[in-house]
Amino acid sequence: MFNRVLLVIVGSLLMSACSSLLPPTPNDPYFEPQIPELPTVVERPQQTGAIFSTRNASFLYSDRTASQVGDLITVNLNERTNASKNADTEIKKNDQNSLVDPTLFGRVPRLGSNTLSYDIDSARKFKAEADSAQANSLNGTITVTVAQVLNNGNLVIRGEKWITLNQGNEFIRLSGIIRPEDISTNNSISSIRVANARITYSGTGDLDESNQMGWLSRFFNSTWFPL
Repeated sequence: MFNRVLLVIVGSLLMSACSSLLPPTPNDPYFEPQIPELPTVVERPQQTGAIFSTRNASFLYSDRTASQVGDLITVNLNERTNASKNADTEIKKNDQNSLVDPTLFGRVPRLGSNTLSYDIDSARKFKAEADSAQANSLNGTITVTVAQVLNNGNLVIRGEKWITLNQGNEFIRLSGIIRPEDISTNNSISSIRVANARITYSGTGDLDESNQMGWLSRFFNSTWFPL
């Protein structure tokens, strides 16, 4: 039984190690650009004697922003978080009990030369302090595509950007839901306006691997390790 348990633990560790050794790669199918289907060719009446076209008439009085599947939109990354937590707990408890020369049937019971009197004094104290602070900031831009138009008019956007450096790659991945009303006139939107946002900024290569802890060290520092 012990050998089976040991094999299960080792197998799970190896599987987790293999999954952690596979870095993300470009051209993930989930983040690939959505290309709309080409509409069926319809014979249009030839425009004669005028430069006005009904096809592009809406652009004469409105800004051309992302609204259909495959349209591009620029997301300005303006992420900033700042959190702090402070906890101070102190518990004290004192107990004192005494019984001096108790009587039994009107007489003081004795055990040899000693009486049954006792005196107990106990004190317990617990004190704990915790302090935590964290701050993060992410600034930049990424242009993504509209992947889906929902029934209420909101747009599902997804995309990624990879930058190849000397010692590896850096990438940004973003997905979420936006409102057409929040898109500015220059066809951009702030990341704080993206609902259900999933923003990933990371890297691959030698520099990234040098900053990562090995899988065995992560196991000994995780909650799976009993000590």
